Amino acid sequence: MSTPPPREKPLRLMPWWLALVGLLFAVLLGWLVLNWLLAEADRAIEPDTRATLRVDAIRTGLTVVAGTGGGVAFLLAARRQWINERAQRHQEAVAARDQTHRDRVQAHAEAVADAGQRHQDRQAASAEHDAAERRLTELYVRAMELVGSDNPAVRLGGLHALERLGQDNPGQRSTIVAVLCAYLRMPAPDDPRETEVRRTAQRMLARHLRADHDDWWPGVGLDLTGARLDGFDASGCTLVDLDLTGAICTGTTSFAGAVTRGRLRLTAQFEDAVFDDLSGDAEIVLDDARFTGRASFDRADLGGDLSCRGTSFAQVSFRGATLRRTNTLDRARFAGSATFREATFLGGLSIEHAAFEGYAGFRRARFADMALFRFTTFGGEALFEGARFEGAANFGRAVFHGLTSFDSATLARRPLVDQARATASAPHAWPDGTTVSRLDGDWLVLTDR
Repeated sequence: MSTPPPREKPLRLMPWWLALVGLLFAVLLGWLVLNWLLAEADRAIEPDTRATLRVDAIRTGLTVVAGTGGGVAFLLAARRQWINERAQRHQEAVAARDQTHRDRVQAHAEAVADAGQRHQDRQAASAEHDAAERRLTELYVRAMELVGSDNPAVRLGGLHALERLGQDNPGQRSTIVAVLCAYLRMPAPDDPRETEVRRTAQRMLARHLRADHDDWWPGVGLDLTGARLDGFDASGCTLVDLDLTGAICTGTTSFAGAVTRGRLRLTAQFEDAVFDDLSGDAEIVLDDARFTGRASFDRADLGGDLSCRGTSFAQVSFRGATLRRTNTLDRARFAGSATFREATFLGGLSIEHAAFEGYAGFRRARFADMALFRFTTFGGEALFEGARFEGAANFGRAVFHGLTSFDSATLARRPLVDQARATASAPHAWPDGTTVSRLDGDWLVLTDR
């Protein structure tokens, strides 16, 4: 806030009679001086001296009158100069105030213009946003109409329209992914053309989940509960909170080289499934899943918990896999061969009440924590040759129907094998400290010393 200028005192005009008084004062003063000098001259004795003195007196009186008048004139001139200077200052002050006023008016006008421009910009942006939203809505509605067509070719075009919409509008990607997942969850008619449409939807999802792809849509989760997938290929994808609960996956389902985050719920029915080189810290839940073909977890590096309670495997391989957290395969059923060769279990492993109906291979596997095989049935060969048990190992009440070998295995502590049974018809190699006695003609019983 600017400080107001100081107020000047009003200028008072000099009355005309004041100049007349000054003139009369000068004449009066001259007369008095002249009269006094003449009186002094008359006192002279000699006539010549008296005359000279009188002339000097008159000259002096006139000089006094002239000097007094000059003084009055000087004062008038000084006053005139002061008035001129004050007028000049007044003009300058008025000019400064006028300039200040003009500056304030200009600033106000600029502020009003700027506010008006901002308002226009906001209106233009709002209008542009509304137009974009209307256009987006129109495109989305049109794409959904195409997806809902009875013609598979038209539905295919609708899927591509949705994908293009998501590519151009990142804020709509989660919605579009949800639509694609919902489409795959719908009942699938037995039509080869529809199969191709659904495979296209699967490829779209997988393409946008690959971090090395130019069209990567990060942070997108997939809800495929109850979906029917044919040859779903998510290899190399980044999987966040994938849900396949109740899904039916025909053909080969591939998660090879994928990176996992969050929680993967894979309680589904698979034919062949590939999890080779899978990595990440997600919790993987395969409880009650069913694998009718081969399941491969070779070289997988699982940083989260793995749960396979009640899972049914036709054939499974964990060759060279690293499992860093708790691994639970209780009540799992292995109909064919189960290979854990050179696998590393850094967390606890629990395979209790499980059933290996074929080959069970744990050669050179490493168990860094406890390994529980209680009440587990081994229907074929069970080979733990070269395995390392760095924690507790418990085979209590396990049943071995085929050849069992712990040859070259190292155990940090004596294993618990209380009441485990093994067939008497095959040669076995048991860990040191295991007592074997014949139960009858067909069975051996194992006890702890």
